[in-house]
Amino acid sequence: MTIGTNIRTWFEGRWHEGDIAVMKAADHGIWQGSSVFDGARMFDGVVPDLALHCARVNDSARALMITPTMEPGEMEAVIREGLRAYAPGAAVYIRPMYWAIDGSDLGVAPAEGKSGFAISLEQVAMPPASFQTTVTRTRFRRPVLEDNVCNAKAGCLYPNNARMLVEAKAKGFGNALVADAMGNLAESATANVFLVKDGALFTPIPNGTFLAGITRARHIANARAAGIEVVETVLTFEDAHAADELFLSGNFGKVTSVRAFDGTEYRSRAVTERMRGLYMDWAASQAL
Repeated sequence: MTIGTNIRTWFEGRWHEGDIAVMKAADHGIWQGSSVFDGARMFDGVVPDLALHCARVNDSARALMITPTMEPGEMEAVIREGLRAYAPGAAVYIRPMYWAIDGSDLGVAPAEGKSGFAISLEQVAMPPASFQTTVTRTRFRRPVLEDNVCNAKAGCLYPNNARMLVEAKAKGFGNALVADAMGNLAESATANVFLVKDGALFTPIPNGTFLAGITRARHIANARAAGIEVVETVLTFEDAHAADELFLSGNFGKVTSVRAFDGTEYRSRAVTERMRGLYMDWAASQAL
């Protein structure tokens, strides 16, 4: 997936300029979908929570029975080396990724110790702070662990997210709010979600149907440190309609303000903008 420019690829022990080929037609990751990735960001000369993203891609690999081949600390060092090629102040999307090469058990399960690994760096601008989106309901839901790998950032989960986004776009919205298997609010099609009510933050409690993101956790920590109440609980779509504000939390945009949800217009952005400020202040304290 090429979404940016000035691409660099780490593969087989060294950095390459451009978006090079890393998989073969018979690799398990292509025909059986055994691939995982993570996403981190460099912007304003900082790479917030890079170590956590490197650790999580290994956790995701294990969840798909793919053998990790690089320790998180080594991965982080390689990424930081690759980022030195970019101009000061460049915004870069960082994707370490694994896929299974060989299969076992009739070819269906990934073979232990047979893993591919690459890192993709792409220069992609951060969304402007003024950007707002709109959201709608979708008929597609988050799966549960019993029928899919909800505990991994796995490529095989994303066609379901794509269905959500395409449905939302067809209805004239920018994103979708998604239910879990029980019909409660889980997240959006692309990011975690926070509601603001009477100055407090509310976010769906992790229940195994969605990844509770690294950026989500950072927002919770920043809010609590600033004296903002944060409640992780079961939330309904009625709660989203009754909220004073709504914003999305993900690595790509960090904080994305929501202007409207299916006819409900959010008049305030005060807490959303405060959360953005808290995140950017924290990020600025992290040296590259």
